[in-house]
Amino acid sequence: MSIINVQAQEAPEVPERVNLPGTTENWNGLYLKLRMTDKWFWYQENHYRRRNSANNPRDFVGRMSQLYNRFGFTYLFTDNFEVTFGPTLVWNFSPDRGNPEFVDSVLEPRFWHQWLLTQGVGPIKILHQFRFEHRFKRNNNLAAEFDYTDRWRYKITAYVPLNKPRMENKTFFIAPSNEFFFESGKQVWNIFEENRVYTAIGYTLNNYMFFGGHMWTYGPTALPGVYRNRHIIRLNVMYTIDFRERRRPLTRDFAF
Repeated sequence: MSIINVQAQEAPEVPERVNLPGTTENWNGLYLKLRMTDKWFWYQENHYRRRNSANNPRDFVGRMSQLYNRFGFTYLFTDNFEVTFGPTLVWNFSPDRGNPEFVDSVLEPRFWHQWLLTQGVGPIKILHQFRFEHRFKRNNNLAAEFDYTDRWRYKITAYVPLNKPRMENKTFFIAPSNEFFFESGKQVWNIFEENRVYTAIGYTLNNYMFFGGHMWTYGPTALPGVYRNRHIIRLNVMYTIDFRERRRPLTRDFAF
């Protein structure tokens, strides 16, 4: 009889989860949606984003963070379903501007496409947004290289009118949303990238929509087991216009 000795192998060490103290940011955005034909729109977003100072995590605006520019064409399949596609150009600024160990700003190009489904539930309008981004990104270190990653996003938003029976001109509204981010790529260790919970309040006036609020985000960092969260104040203006010869009011909502 032979005896086989089996040596027990140690289980791989699982890092203990560490939650970093929350940081703060301020995002300011302009959204444009221009109707060119019955089916085609031009879509555009421009964002100016700042983050807290290095020595004060609560000041929201101490350092430059990003210049974020998203463009695209939207095709309206039905009144409740549209698809958008186009490029995105993002400038990511150094966490320590003036430090020779960092590049002051880095361009991050992306290609994105999106499916947007609209659903009515009584006076409330529900939006389901599926967004896909193909990114070439790097950090601001001098020797950093670009990595290609794919990002997968799903967001659900509810527009709730407060002083009108539905979303129309001169409507005060509240718009809670929840968005989940996933990422894949060679250097990605955790497919879950971030969760964003945003509650906006706003007002519609003719072709304008003014809205803003607080967003809380939570997700992993580049270090396994270490997670971060952010508190972000968002202030935005949305503008829509119809360039068709027979102009009609633009009453369609779209995600932000």
